[in-house]
Amino acid sequence: MSKMRQTLPQAITVPVVRARKAAGERVVMLTAYDYPSARIAEDSGADVLLVGDSLGMVIQGRSDTLGVTLEQMVYHCTMVARAAKRALVVADMPFLTYQAGPRDALINCGRCLKEGGAQAVKIEGGARRAPLVRRLVENDIPVMGHIGLTPQSLHALGGFKVQGRTLEAQEQLLKDALALERAGAFSLVLECVPLEVAREITSAVRIPTIGIGAGPHCDGQVLVFHDLLGLYEGHLARFVRPYGDFGRQMREALSHFGEDVRSGKFPTEEEAFHLQTDAAHAAAKKEVHGTP
Repeated sequence: MSKMRQTLPQAITVPVVRARKAAGERVVMLTAYDYPSARIAEDSGADVLLVGDSLGMVIQGRSDTLGVTLEQMVYHCTMVARAAKRALVVADMPFLTYQAGPRDALINCGRCLKEGGAQAVKIEGGARRAPLVRRLVENDIPVMGHIGLTPQSLHALGGFKVQGRTLEAQEQLLKDALALERAGAFSLVLECVPLEVAREITSAVRIPTIGIGAGPHCDGQVLVFHDLLGLYEGHLARFVRPYGDFGRQMREALSHFGEDVRSGKFPTEEEAFHLQTDAAHAAAKKEVHGTP
């Protein structure tokens, strides 16, 4: 693992991510929620670690992301930031932490950087969020935008549905992307939009687009850690490609452990500690207590 770390390029910062588009280099983003997952994701070469509010579903077992709190996000950010030595750490701002007003949003986003150790925040919403994005950027809080399917708006959208299928919706998404770029966002997540729409937006903006269910024409891609490793038991979206079945492997390993405990095969004498021999024990006692 140390060799892998030595071969990775420079630390990833906000300017580095922004420059990836002009350089024609794709951005690899993975979600991470704790120290072990962040270490694994970074060692694999991820450029950006998103502390996603998807933790509400894959970590907390909720049906959506709405229940995640600011305190929880700060807590998870601290673990991911502690693990990240190279990757950029982005905090996914939870529902109602930035919608109530610019002052509250500034304080809440600032906490994720100051207390959580994140280096940027991600905010859902298009042109209507542009004034907030501008205010945050003016106060040195880098912002990653997020348009298309915005999970915190699932009730307003009528569920987890593909966005941008009508001409009007396509035009609005393009306006949203351009507004966020003008406001100072350094990158933009495109979620669950037709690949043709993602291609048009990617061509129109000068900041990197990071797709999830948006086709192959984005400047980067992101998937949820648990989804791509086969650790999430819920429904997987069409755009998820599992790269492993570690949930099954973990169950098999834990089941094997249980069988060995019940049968008396674990632990063995080789996996236990032993008393010293009488001579060695006496010598050790004399050395410690000074007795014959």
